[in-house]
Amino acid sequence: MPQKNDKEKNDKEIDEPCSCREEVEKNPEKAGNCENDDDACGYDEDSAKEIKNTCEIEDKGDSCGCGCSEGLLEEKQPLLDRKNLLIIITSVILLPIGLYLDYFTTQELLSKVIFLIVIAVSGYEIIKKGVMGLLKGNFNMNLLMTIAVLGSFAIGSGAEGAVVIFLFYLAEFLEDYAGNRARKSIETLLKLAPETATIKRNNKNVKLHVNDVKVDDILVIKPGDKIALDGIVINGVSTVNQAAITGESLPVSKTEGDSVFAATINEEGYLEVKVTKKSDETVLSKIIELVKESQKRKSNTETFIEKFAKYYTPAVVLVAAAVAVVPPLVFGQSLDTWIYRALVLLIISCPCAFLLSTPVSMVSGITSGTRNGVLIKGSKYVEEMQHINTMVFDKTGTLTEGKLEVTDVLTLNGYSEKEILQIAGSLESKSKHPLAEAVIQYVEESNMDFKDVKAFESITGKGVKGQINGEMFYIGKKSLFRGSPEFPEEEINKLQNEGKTAILLGNDEHIFGLIGLMDKIRPLSRSTIQGLKERNIKTVMLTGDNEGVAKAVSSKIGIDKYYASLLPEDKVKIIDELLDKGEYVAMAGDGVNDAPALARSDVGIAMGAIGSDVAIETADIALMQDDISKINYLIDLSRKTMSIVKQNVTSAILIQVLLAVLAVFGFVSLWVAVTFGDMGLTLAVILNALRIGRVN
Repeated sequence: MPQKNDKEKNDKEIDEPCSCREEVEKNPEKAGNCENDDDACGYDEDSAKEIKNTCEIEDKGDSCGCGCSEGLLEEKQPLLDRKNLLIIITSVILLPIGLYLDYFTTQELLSKVIFLIVIAVSGYEIIKKGVMGLLKGNFNMNLLMTIAVLGSFAIGSGAEGAVVIFLFYLAEFLEDYAGNRARKSIETLLKLAPETATIKRNNKNVKLHVNDVKVDDILVIKPGDKIALDGIVINGVSTVNQAAITGESLPVSKTEGDSVFAATINEEGYLEVKVTKKSDETVLSKIIELVKESQKRKSNTETFIEKFAKYYTPAVVLVAAAVAVVPPLVFGQSLDTWIYRALVLLIISCPCAFLLSTPVSMVSGITSGTRNGVLIKGSKYVEEMQHINTMVFDKTGTLTEGKLEVTDVLTLNGYSEKEILQIAGSLESKSKHPLAEAVIQYVEESNMDFKDVKAFESITGKGVKGQINGEMFYIGKKSLFRGSPEFPEEEINKLQNEGKTAILLGNDEHIFGLIGLMDKIRPLSRSTIQGLKERNIKTVMLTGDNEGVAKAVSSKIGIDKYYASLLPEDKVKIIDELLDKGEYVAMAGDGVNDAPALARSDVGIAMGAIGSDVAIETADIALMQDDISKINYLIDLSRKTMSIVKQNVTSAILIQVLLAVLAVFGFVSLWVAVTFGDMGLTLAVILNALRIGRVN
């Protein structure tokens, strides 16, 4: 009946640890003192010195040359360091105090001092960049902001200058949010694979650093161990969890001749693996390089306001100078009158409202997203989402929950469904396999009691067996029952064609049950896809699972196109193909294997609660509640935000141009310029931006 499992080989205890490695790294000149090459980890004195000088392994956390020479993990200032925190806290405390003193007391001088402190604290770098830009002939956005602040104080409106520059600082701060994520994501990736590997040499198990393991060395991998390097199984049978690399929802059976990947987990049996790739050539190493390269390729396009600032600032200054000088010199008119009109023109042209039109809207949009469980790492991605016309999804953990559920119970040879479930649940209650967990949960939800199981035994890579009421029962994959004359090939094929995993139940005489399981589709996946179609966005699904699973899931939820059996580099290639066609692509995923594709997409969206640290760090946006329907909200939020931005920019330009023309001909006084052209317009822009919070 079921095939009997062979006894697993017991590996020997590690008795030759690489004891000299740490000493060599710290003191290269001692490399020659090690008793043998294994003890010295393969270092001679020259190579040890080179490693110490160029990499500083212990300090960097980088494994001897994995990108350290390219500055991949150079130290960066933390996002929310003490300086940033102090600036924000100081400004948040002082601004309300200054505003209160300015508007509700007679302490005008004290309020101006407070506003100057806020400007000095939050605007120091901005003003410095503006002045440096002026000296270099670069009329940038920082120079515009500097002129706006100086203009505000010149007309007695220090409050406005302080508020404007602090809001601008906050906007710049949010823009820098994504700047540190590259180092964090790469560091997390480097930690996925073990730094050491157990190698079989001369019938002994020796622990070496992965960089010292050579191709054709034999890895010894115990149950529960992480696999250190890519290779081919040459001895043993087991199941391996490959989710980190391929994203497959189920552990994969491995036997002689099968490939395994670094950073995957050996779940059950003992394996010996022949190394096929060095540490810097593994699939995980490719993921690291893909993430790094993708983040480099993401363009940081110049914003409209930055481009506009190059021309706006000198133009305003020249026009104002011309208004003040030309009429008196050419037409002999009053110098005082035209200097006054030039001053009014400068006040009206003060770009506070114009400068705030974008950042205050973006801050409002990002804040609204955060309140709704969507963490947006910069205003760039709010803007990018409005252009998205292709939405790409990872399957496992994104469109599905990554948890199996029982979908079918087929009865054979006269057994009832209740009997099948009770026997299956009782056997699986002794196992920790993901398939077992799904069966146990289904039985528990059906309010059935488990039976007592004796002589329980796990059959590595195939299933389990045990005695119930003195009778031996077996449950597992079809390979466990291949010798049975009653093998239900047709029923199994039907389940597999529907994207389901089939497990069989039988005794020494018959196969009497067939249970179908499938990765549970998220309740909101179908409605989310439908919502995207209503917004004229094409949907694509990428998965490491097989064709049958991919086809079944995509048809159930209405995906336009799917790709199956993908490795991380395959996902990046598909993203590149879409981008090359001129499509704007957003990618949603949750796993390490999704990180390169998330980085390469125009916008990367991570499932924040269940997503891997690497995916969350690499992505531009995180759905903190794993609510996939928030993608439609995100698109609506982006479109609404950019609509408000356009309204603010357009209205600010039109009103200021109109008032400027009237000012030249003397129809606008200084108080009108201050009240309506400057302060009033700025307030209108801010109030309009607050409407973004209404997006649901």
